[in-house]
Amino acid sequence: MARLLGLLLVVAGLLYPFAVYYGMEHLSPRLFAALLGGLWLARALTQREKPGGRWMAGAALAFCVLLGLAGEPALLRWYPVLLNLMLLALFGLSLKFGPPLVERLARLREPELPEHAVRYTRKVTGVWAGFFLVNALVVVALTLWAPLSWWTLYTGLIAYALMGLLFAAEWLIRQQVRRHG
Repeated sequence: MARLLGLLLVVAGLLYPFAVYYGMEHLSPRLFAALLGGLWLARALTQREKPGGRWMAGAALAFCVLLGLAGEPALLRWYPVLLNLMLLALFGLSLKFGPPLVERLARLREPELPEHAVRYTRKVTGVWAGFFLVNALVVVALTLWAPLSWWTLYTGLIAYALMGLLFAAEWLIRQQVRRHG
């Protein structure tokens, strides 16, 4: 059940910009609030123990309540900003309070990480935190000053392509680190 909810949140995140592009003219923001709120509430109830599970769900639910009460279509464009800021906080706080998020993920596969790998995972966690900060700032700028079509293109395609490129580059670098570690 938890995996299904996680998958639904990912699919909702991928489709969200296109749904907003269509829905700004045709659907009530309250419908978005109800659908997103339902997914986040289900996640909060089933994935409490995951890193950031409670506070991320709480922040998303607060956004959904605000969206539902205000019923303002312009608020729909701020949801990706919230997601990026939550991911920034998740990665950034793990750097401060440790262990870094990427190290936690790496230890799932390799529990006894060598010291050079631990240092590497710390750097990668910082890179991802920086990515989410820059991405949030770009989305804020697009939300405030760009047409909806630009916002949709960036949040629905370009941002995911950039994440994919960063992931692929990190994977290639990780292979080099493993070989020369």
